[in-house]
Amino acid sequence: MTASRHYITTTIPYVNARPHLGFALELVQADTLARHHRRRGDRVRLVGGTDDNSLKNVLAAAAAGVDVRTLVDRNAAAFEALRGPLALSFDDFIRTSRDPRHRVGVERLWQRCAAAGDLYRKEYEGLYCVGCEQFYTEDELPGRRCAEHGTRPERVAEENWFFRLSRYADDLHDLISRGTLRIEPAARRNEVLALISGGLHDFSVSRSHTRARGWGIPVPGDPGQVVYVWWDALGNYVTSLGYGTGDPAYERWWVHGDRRTHPVGSGVVHFHAVRWPAILLSAGLPLPTDILVHDYLAVDGRKISKSGGTTVDPVALSDTYGTDAVRWWLLREVPRVGDADFTLDRLLARADQDFAGGLGSLVHRIATMVHRYRGGKAPALGTDRYAVSPLLEACGKAPGRVDAALADHDFRRAADAVWAVVEEANRCIADTRPWELARAERQGNAGAAERLDSVLAALITACRVLADELSSFIPGAAARITHQVTPVGGLLPPTSPLFPRLHDISRAEPRPVPLP
Repeated sequence: MTASRHYITTTIPYVNARPHLGFALELVQADTLARHHRRRGDRVRLVGGTDDNSLKNVLAAAAAGVDVRTLVDRNAAAFEALRGPLALSFDDFIRTSRDPRHRVGVERLWQRCAAAGDLYRKEYEGLYCVGCEQFYTEDELPGRRCAEHGTRPERVAEENWFFRLSRYADDLHDLISRGTLRIEPAARRNEVLALISGGLHDFSVSRSHTRARGWGIPVPGDPGQVVYVWWDALGNYVTSLGYGTGDPAYERWWVHGDRRTHPVGSGVVHFHAVRWPAILLSAGLPLPTDILVHDYLAVDGRKISKSGGTTVDPVALSDTYGTDAVRWWLLREVPRVGDADFTLDRLLARADQDFAGGLGSLVHRIATMVHRYRGGKAPALGTDRYAVSPLLEACGKAPGRVDAALADHDFRRAADAVWAVVEEANRCIADTRPWELARAERQGNAGAAERLDSVLAALITACRVLADELSSFIPGAAARITHQVTPVGGLLPPTSPLFPRLHDISRAEPRPVPLP
């Protein structure tokens, strides 16, 4: 089978504050997809970054009493540093205020849309939400507040550049309806189609230099205006590939890539599924192939949000309880559709149940039996396979089930598909009772010896399948499992517990607190 070429991005966050667990969800999902495709032999490029050129960043710097550059650099560094605590396998990371590729590409994108006749100037007055960085009509503001941030937008009147979004309504509807631009889950796709059917309006794509306080990329040929932050930010998906600079990476990954995938939060679907594709159509560039939408994390029913003041520090969680526990909760507990409420007790309970009491116990038990009954040498699978055929069948089906679930952007179902092997391995032990087979072997029963070989061999096979499939989800734990079941000098390494009980750590350590 020919390897596919997958370009996977994350959205780039505003850096008005430090990272929170809600954004970590998207990072871990994107990283899991990237790792999975690499394991299947595909060529992958995973790109993240930070949205430095936002008015929110300017206002946050003013509130903190520091210059914008200082605040942006400090917080952007914190986002980039998530690679370690979350075990992220980025191939590239772009900062929109620092990376020389970005401004060149944004200017080129603007010039292409201008040449298509899709940019024009006009005076405009509207209600502007700084949190969303967009204008709203009064009909779009229930209770005169932004539904996303709960704040009252400010009234702004100025002359800006506008993009002819209305020109592309029919094309967008057709592309999404036919699945050329795939949006998952279906409920989000239907929302986007309904939005387009209701009529699209041209939107402002610049801000006055004065209101932007001089921060951002000047509009080409019009230094009194700054490129609108969403135009600027969306452009990172191609500027990070060197669009406009002649870098062959753009042709390799965007023009000739098999899949161009954007995992995004439900609050920014409109920007990614309507505005971004329209800009690309105007510029004559290929569209993304997949927009995979996740919902939000909440604490006590309130969305985790920097601007909302409800945040949980993913670095503190990982430092205290381990990267595996954080990644696993995000992947196994968060549903494909609907928000998930985070509590520390839920994270600890999931980790202790699945790791210390489940996976870790299983692997330790199997390795111990190999040492006890076979002197540490993993036996070959014998001809007596009747008792272990369900486990071998589960091992054989697991990769396909994981593939299917991740193709649907269903991380919980993918994790459950892997966990089916854990459950079947435990059933195999309960049904075959290796300790009784070992006792019968000592009593001279040759059939019991052969059956014990097959049981232990099947169980070791299950451990290796688990390590392989879990390497996309919890790479650290997967590496420890691989080490435990890989012979050194013909023998398995000495056994040791793979996972601590996190509730024990929680009682001994101060609990991470939300960010201030």
